[in-house]
Amino acid sequence: MQGFIEGFNNFFNGNTGRTVSAFIALILIMAISGLFFKRNKSTKMLSYIAVCLAMAAIFSMFTIYQMPQGGSVKILNMLFISLIGYFFGPAAGIIGGATYGFIDLALKPYVVHPVQLFLDYSIAYGALGLSGFFRNKKLGLHTGFIVGAIVRGVISTISGVIFFAENRGDLNVWIYSSYYNFSYILPEMAITCVVLAVPVFFKAVERVKAAANS
Repeated sequence: MQGFIEGFNNFFNGNTGRTVSAFIALILIMAISGLFFKRNKSTKMLSYIAVCLAMAAIFSMFTIYQMPQGGSVKILNMLFISLIGYFFGPAAGIIGGATYGFIDLALKPYVVHPVQLFLDYSIAYGALGLSGFFRNKKLGLHTGFIVGAIVRGVISTISGVIFFAENRGDLNVWIYSSYYNFSYILPEMAITCVVLAVPVFFKAVERVKAAANS
């Protein structure tokens, strides 16, 4: 089993694994196209989603702190993923978030098990698309972002309990995993909420949302 896990990890850290991750991301983008073009959505939607994904990838490079077993404190990375749901609704948001998960997997893989891969990448990042459920509510972006980020933290906590329990020392595994994962998610949430509190920035996001849906 240990040999399988090491081989699996080595695969996704190699060029072939990164290519597979990028290919899956491309398939998911095509899935978004297939889902929404039937509803007479224009190519503008895909353009906005592509920009959000690209900005999320760019901002992922601005890492404040890197955690030893994966995860890091970044600047506005989760916000750009959440914007997909906020602009276009939960279905596009969840698929868009899952798409970014495979982009992140291609860029910075940390894989110990196939199930952990889906939990920490596609499912956890997909949770940021829950912002779509709040897109038409007052302070919907703020609420949707916080909800999505917390759900992402919960999913990553479950992954930590299952796959990284050996790192807990004498701590309860749930306490350890919660502390580990929210120690990088909460700081990024705080930074993002401060930025969203700037009226000029928030109004700019609202203008982009209106343009994306015009």
